[in-house]
Amino acid sequence: MGSRKKITVVGAGNVGATAAHWLAAKELGDIVLVDIVEGVPQGKALDLAEAAPVEGFDVRLIGTNSYEETAGSDIAIITAGLARKPGMSRDDLLRTNADIVGKVVDEIVKRSPDSILIIVSNPLDAMCQVALRRSGFPKHRVIGMAGVLDSARMRCFLAEALDVSVENVTAFVLGGHGDTMVPLPRYSTCAGIPITELLSKEQIDAIVKRTAGGGAEIVNLLKTGSAYYAPSAAAAEMAESILKDKKKILPCCAYLEGEYGINGLYVGVPCKLGARGLEQVIEITLTAEERIALQKSAAAVQELIDILGI
Repeated sequence: MGSRKKITVVGAGNVGATAAHWLAAKELGDIVLVDIVEGVPQGKALDLAEAAPVEGFDVRLIGTNSYEETAGSDIAIITAGLARKPGMSRDDLLRTNADIVGKVVDEIVKRSPDSILIIVSNPLDAMCQVALRRSGFPKHRVIGMAGVLDSARMRCFLAEALDVSVENVTAFVLGGHGDTMVPLPRYSTCAGIPITELLSKEQIDAIVKRTAGGGAEIVNLLKTGSAYYAPSAAAAEMAESILKDKKKILPCCAYLEGEYGINGLYVGVPCKLGARGLEQVIEITLTAEERIALQKSAAAVQELIDILGI
């Protein structure tokens, strides 16, 4: 494939296929879409390849049911895993997805030993830990996608409340992906002005609450699936910062070894993403309340890790 970058996307469901779309549109590299269902990755890759003449992106797209074509990937975005079915406990889902993610990681690592893994599979924080253990990679090459999505949701809601461009709004979210996330209004701004100066406490509280429930809100509307445009765009933004060595600071799920007083766990924190992957965890001073919320978030991740025994 010459000297072009190569990106593998594992899982050709809505999130994986849409990630391939964003990546191709940004012309970030050649893309291999992998899925166990015969025909689906092939069909979606072909469909996307046929959009290239219209949109003008020169990338090669391959769909496959095996991992042979993934060899030498720079980045692997892992979206594989089951959504929860009726009657399944969270623990069932946890074990099933840990098994799936573990097997995927084995296949990727064998063929792309220098790759950087971006994990999207749920429960996100625990799946990152599985991927780190299974890959044997250093922590800077295994990163989880959650905070970019959560902060994007918060930015969307803030821009709506303020009636301003989303480009003016930054939002800051720490912690686990889900109910225990920790949005930080103090560090969220509109054109550099803290939102605490522009919105009432009630308005901010409502937005924080809506952000934490952002995924569930979409599941409830769709009824037959979950969000995929924003999650896949968030994964593509992370990949872009790495592939172009942009060194963007993005909230990601990273393995902490003492930062924020947390040790040996994946938790959402501000990360500098560049060519090496995770290049730096940015530590900021938290209020006592924020620190407690982050510890609670870490404890929720630890519970899942204990169940898996890793």
